[in-house]
Amino acid sequence: MATTATGLKTSEAQSRLATYGPNDAAIDKQAPLWLRFLARFRNPLVIILLFASGLSAAAGDMMSFIIVLSIVMLSMIIDFVQEVRAQNAVEALRRSVAVEATVRRNGTCVSLPMDRLVPGDIVELIAGDLVPADSRLLASRDLFVNQALLTGESYPAEKQTGNLPSGAENPAGASNSVFAGTSVISGTATIVVCQTGSKTALGHLATTLAEKPPDTAFVVGIRRFGMLIMRFTVLMVLFVLVVNISFHRPVLESLMFAAALAVGLTPELLPMIVTVTLARSAIALAKRKVIVKRLSAIHDLGAMNVLCTDKTGTLTEATIKLVSAIDGYGVESAAAYADAFINSRFESGMKSPLDEAILAAHPFDMTGWKKLDEVPFDFERRRVSVLVEHDAKRRLVVKGAPEDLLRLADRYTTQDGKELPINPETRGIFEATLDALGAQGLRALGIASREVGENHQSAALTDECNLTFSGFAVFLDPPKSSAGTTIRELAEAGITVKVLTGDNELVTRHVFGEIGVPVTGVLTGDSLAHLSDEALLGQLPQVNLFCRINPQQKHRILLALKRLGHVVGFMGDGINDAPALHAADVGISVDGAADVARAAADLILLEHDLSVVRDAVVQGRSAVENVSKYVLMGASSNFGNMFSMAGAALILPFLPMLPIQILLNNLIYNVSEIAIPFDRVDPEAVSVPIKWNIKLIQRFMLVFGPISSVFDFLTFYALLHLFGAGQALFQTGWFIESMTTQVLVVFCIRTRRWSFSSRPSWFLVGISLSAVAIAIGLPLLSVGKWFGFVKPPPMIFVYVIPVTVAYLALVEVTKVLFYRLGARSLW
Repeated sequence: MATTATGLKTSEAQSRLATYGPNDAAIDKQAPLWLRFLARFRNPLVIILLFASGLSAAAGDMMSFIIVLSIVMLSMIIDFVQEVRAQNAVEALRRSVAVEATVRRNGTCVSLPMDRLVPGDIVELIAGDLVPADSRLLASRDLFVNQALLTGESYPAEKQTGNLPSGAENPAGASNSVFAGTSVISGTATIVVCQTGSKTALGHLATTLAEKPPDTAFVVGIRRFGMLIMRFTVLMVLFVLVVNISFHRPVLESLMFAAALAVGLTPELLPMIVTVTLARSAIALAKRKVIVKRLSAIHDLGAMNVLCTDKTGTLTEATIKLVSAIDGYGVESAAAYADAFINSRFESGMKSPLDEAILAAHPFDMTGWKKLDEVPFDFERRRVSVLVEHDAKRRLVVKGAPEDLLRLADRYTTQDGKELPINPETRGIFEATLDALGAQGLRALGIASREVGENHQSAALTDECNLTFSGFAVFLDPPKSSAGTTIRELAEAGITVKVLTGDNELVTRHVFGEIGVPVTGVLTGDSLAHLSDEALLGQLPQVNLFCRINPQQKHRILLALKRLGHVVGFMGDGINDAPALHAADVGISVDGAADVARAAADLILLEHDLSVVRDAVVQGRSAVENVSKYVLMGASSNFGNMFSMAGAALILPFLPMLPIQILLNNLIYNVSEIAIPFDRVDPEAVSVPIKWNIKLIQRFMLVFGPISSVFDFLTFYALLHLFGAGQALFQTGWFIESMTTQVLVVFCIRTRRWSFSSRPSWFLVGISLSAVAIAIGLPLLSVGKWFGFVKPPPMIFVYVIPVTVAYLALVEVTKVLFYRLGARSLW
């Protein structure tokens, strides 16, 4: 692909973007807005309704057709606009934390979203970066790449420039190429993009598998509720249709009535309510420094009852400082600091806070030092080695987990520069020094080295043996004063915090003590390695501290917690945290994390603090609670309307409502429900994790649906026998009573308290009362004749007021008893 060393010009890049498309391997693409709107007409119920009303127009009833078409269009436009606006807002938030690549454009390096890259782009890579596309290496230095996603090989693969005649398209064999979906473990590189989007190896893999991630519990629950209502609706509509035809009522009118009834009973607003509610929560979370990348993660956040997190930045301030460099006896050692500085200076991997603290401590003269090679850090070895040369002598300098380096060392450096063997007594002293540091809450890195021959050109894993121990680099990361309070608040909210750290037990126990959080149980990585899966399941409930844990063990712990039925969150920011972030129900990372961690996360924190997570949990639970209000409204009102329609079909010689009246009822009701995502939520409703419970929704439906029908049947009797209503007056009277009770019952259902003790939002109050006013006012206006209404006598309004009050009072008392008798949690 033609390019230059200075990169592409902007005009050429735009032309190629138009030709090759976005650099996105995702299978599903968003259709244009007009197609997405037209897709809403695929609903068979809407098609039947429009077809039947079209036949009515052909028979001369053009006004009914126009009104039906207008109501259907208006309802769909309101739904569509609300949903698109919400999706656009969330997409804007998601793009604000999108992973970017460093690209050469017009001779300068700029940061661009990965989906804007095109073939021929020149990209710079450093440790921690995601590889944005299938590319060839132009230059590289100590480049190691994690290709596990494509090859299944967990150990990093080394990449070098060069021309290979074959294998360039095979990730397992192409040492001169890097591939989309892989990540840089260490080193640097300059690459030229060859394939983007679906043309990449990752794109081919996605196309071949065509596998979507499994639906979350929230998505499954929403679908099950929708199908539950749909099954009842289909049975009821078929029953009403059969009864009307059996009574020799007009077939076309019966068909229109059945189709309108189906549309009215279907919770078609549910997807929009869910999207708008979750999107509004995402926007609110953004103001609290949390960016949501996956909307359904908000529900998972509300259901989360276990949060696994690292110690640094959550329990501590993440302001790591080098306190000292000491030998094994605890005495300040210039040699230990020199080796630590040399290793950190030449290490090409992503610099950790410990490296930065070493390099910032005080200067060290690097004149004459030269790096020859490196064995990059990995989480199995827990160390990094660099091969260096100085004064014609070559040494391998190793930095890593102190326990491991002590095990690999057989000699140590004295204060006067001599090397002596490590005997059992000396090793015990060094281990006691390390334990004493941990007991004081100080972190330590082990430092060691080894002289190698002049012909030693490269470093290998086998070189990390027979080391000479230099000492410890000692660090202080002060405990975060707010951490203990936040953990206790999370516990009160039903969330257990488990700390998964690479530090040793003594250091972490000290931090727990400083913040005032008890250690209920400890499990180390070594102990975990010897536990079976069943034994691990038995240990998990009491353990809240996991020490010396590697990424594979983090992944195993998360899967075990999920197997126990927990909804698990994981908070990580490292290169190798991606598997755990993927395995968790809620993956949480921070804005300054490695690209691979940010790409795998569902939520990005702009502030590394547990209190931000606590705020996000409350917001997530509030969102799900507001969705529940619409679900309960639909469960009670729709089920009650089904009974009422079935009874009306059997006892009335005419339709209880005209098809256009049912559609109008549905439109006004749906508009009143738009305010639900903006409603207030009672504090106690979000005090515990919220899970979906379809059986409880069914019980709610069976209890409150018949209550609605009882008052409908009472209204039928009053209209027929007290007011002597004919067809038009009956339909008008029931429309007013049905709309009034159906809309106002939201004030009872929206809270588990007595309604007068819970304040709804002013938006919900205003739009609900407006809906009732419209329902009452339409029959009084001349426009009411378009919908088949007649002006009702004043006594009907006198009747509707006490009936509505009685209905709401009965629902209120029943609701309180319903929750007190054990159904306290909807989810």
